[in-house]
Amino acid sequence: MSHMSDPRADAHDDAEKGLSEVVLAPLPLGPPALTHVASSSSFIKSGATTAVGTPTEKSHVDLPKLVDEGATAPKASPPAKKSSPPAVSRWIRFRIWFNMYRKFFTFVLTFNMIGVILAATGNFNYAVGHIGALVLGNLLFAILMRNELFGRFLYLVINTLFAKWTPLWFRLGCTSVLQHLGGIHSGCATSGVIWLIYKVVDIFVNHDVNHDAVLVMGVLTNIAVIVSIISAFPWVRNTHHNAFERYHRFVGWIGLAFTWVFVVLGDTYNPDTREWDPSGGRLLSSQEFWFVIGMTIFILLPWLFVREVAVEVEIPSPKVAILRFERGMQQGLLARISRSSIMEYHAFGIISEGTHAKHHYLICGVQGDFTRGLVNNPPTRIWTRELKFAGVSNTSTLYKRGIRICTGTGLGAALSTCIQSPNWFLIWIGSDQEKTFGPTISNLIYSNIEPERRILWDSKKEGGRPDTMKLVRETYEKFNAEVVFITSNWQGNKEIMEGCKVAKIPAFGTLWDF
Repeated sequence: MSHMSDPRADAHDDAEKGLSEVVLAPLPLGPPALTHVASSSSFIKSGATTAVGTPTEKSHVDLPKLVDEGATAPKASPPAKKSSPPAVSRWIRFRIWFNMYRKFFTFVLTFNMIGVILAATGNFNYAVGHIGALVLGNLLFAILMRNELFGRFLYLVINTLFAKWTPLWFRLGCTSVLQHLGGIHSGCATSGVIWLIYKVVDIFVNHDVNHDAVLVMGVLTNIAVIVSIISAFPWVRNTHHNAFERYHRFVGWIGLAFTWVFVVLGDTYNPDTREWDPSGGRLLSSQEFWFVIGMTIFILLPWLFVREVAVEVEIPSPKVAILRFERGMQQGLLARISRSSIMEYHAFGIISEGTHAKHHYLICGVQGDFTRGLVNNPPTRIWTRELKFAGVSNTSTLYKRGIRICTGTGLGAALSTCIQSPNWFLIWIGSDQEKTFGPTISNLIYSNIEPERRILWDSKKEGGRPDTMKLVRETYEKFNAEVVFITSNWQGNKEIMEGCKVAKIPAFGTLWDF
């Protein structure tokens, strides 16, 4: 499918516009020298606009044989028309498309569909009396896969036990599994709905021995859960994010309440005697009751960490807001923030110099109403979940050396990894970087990442993008990297992922959960 018809192809925020307009031919001496931004002694508070510091010195890439010491690249000639990327086989594109997310989804859904078919044909005895358990078991596992605390636990165990010493293929597999847990989430949620439909149909078929109240609640639970799942479809999430948040969250909560009523009614009504059993013994001994208990706990748990916290906002340009919060963070985490305690949370990569640091930062590129409001009406306090969730960068500790390539505001998800580990190389491609992102971000880069561990390409100064895959291939070889992590817009991610797959370079790209 052509990206031109896909809304993701236009998913650039203002800070990234122009990054994919032109592609330059490879420069003979590698990336050009970049101007260093003078340090800023204090963070600019809410609503203030900063000026870019006066250039004071030059920095350059010092990769052996890639760039000569002190060499300055020649000025690029005016860019020609965008060159076509190298041909990529359909097999490679299929392998990228059929990632671990889709593999998980396919496996879970297929496994459950086999169970449904066996149950419908009378060959699955357990399902006869435990359809509700199959419904709720799937829904519980779907919720668990999206729980921040459970996710952090998985990352901690894998990063602690398997870092660096295990075979590379095993570590790559660990990263792939952790990055694509959403496939299990989606597969179990979809399977749960299918089992739920099967259960309600079964109640209809045996309506003569079931109470009307049980049937009504089964239908209402079906409707709520199905609406919640439909609202999470990729095209809804990507084009109507606020609608996704409202329906997936609030209708999902209504579905949980309906599930409670459905389970209580179903387990307190005895179809054999056609009487209600108010003692609760039948309810407490049922698997369904304990599954719903687990669902409720894992849904409520993240909300216990919601806090309204102080924030300072730097606005280096109309395209970007830099948010500063108290306390340092480990690398590879993401923060959810909102103007409201329960409405419309937005995720951003966390930048921090480490757990010992006094502050952490978020780069918020102007893209929608929420981020535009951060620039036009900077807050002094904002809601956040203090239990942060882990992203793919958190598995960077598994690898001996790696490359973090990003474009525009994707720097927010990438920078901490390169700041906190001397074994990671930063490639950042952006438009008018110093003016757009301001002195705070520049200082974090120049103060913590040595020139030999960074390539900063300003597409405005250089007249267009570099040959991105040339940079990746040469850096991968010279830096002796094991893996490449990518954070870019949809088109940039697609091109780099395809290029890495052709070059047989292990790479993990941006994930849109489908």
